[in-house]
Amino acid sequence: MAAGEARTLRNRVVLVTGGGQGLGEATSRTLAEAGAIVVVADIRAEGAEQVAHSIVETGGQALALPLDVGDEQQVEAGLRRALDAYGRLDVLVNNAGIDRTVPVEELSIADWDCILRVNLRAPFVLSRAVFPLLRRQGGGHIVNIISTAGKRAWANASAYHASKWGLLGLSHALHVEGRPFGIKVTAVVSGGMRTPFILERFPDTDPGVLQDPRTVAETIRFVLSLPAESVIPEVLVLPMRETSWP
Repeated sequence: MAAGEARTLRNRVVLVTGGGQGLGEATSRTLAEAGAIVVVADIRAEGAEQVAHSIVETGGQALALPLDVGDEQQVEAGLRRALDAYGRLDVLVNNAGIDRTVPVEELSIADWDCILRVNLRAPFVLSRAVFPLLRRQGGGHIVNIISTAGKRAWANASAYHASKWGLLGLSHALHVEGRPFGIKVTAVVSGGMRTPFILERFPDTDPGVLQDPRTVAETIRFVLSLPAESVIPEVLVLPMRETSWP
């Protein structure tokens, strides 16, 4: 490959967490359309299977992987399954996320622990597991989905903010550690999207002020296609009318 030449996604193996719906589904489909082999991981086995089946039906390559991202044993077993199927892993997209929208005095310690487990601890567990693999392969890419909640704050989302601010810091730390080994790390900071994560929790939200998750998925595709000599450590993708960013 010549210097500065865009990289193809064809036959690159990509693991997407939370791949059964929302941005994870859009990312899985977008990368599969670009030629990637997608491991669709989701705690909801049915959702993962539906997305993977749909990708295969339309001529793509995909594997459904039921996965609780906070469980180290499941992460290890899931990575073994992906490696057994395809022999390598080139990209990890840490997309799975949860929230509980209540004032801080109503947020239980169990809720706090659960949100931090999925949104921050799991990306660490997964990244820690894939780092030696990517290093042995001579490089790879980790994409962390952050949210504007990792840049500013609003009421009734203390655990979510803590997790996303933490994930942004983790992402930049991994970027520094990965560069000497050809491992790229990108934080994708997304504003509100028309996904169940917002629309099911806030049914009064005007969909017109949100963005299509496909737009964010296309941004991920672009980031992954950069030449080997370049990396985008952080990118911010906002809907023009949504108010989570000034």
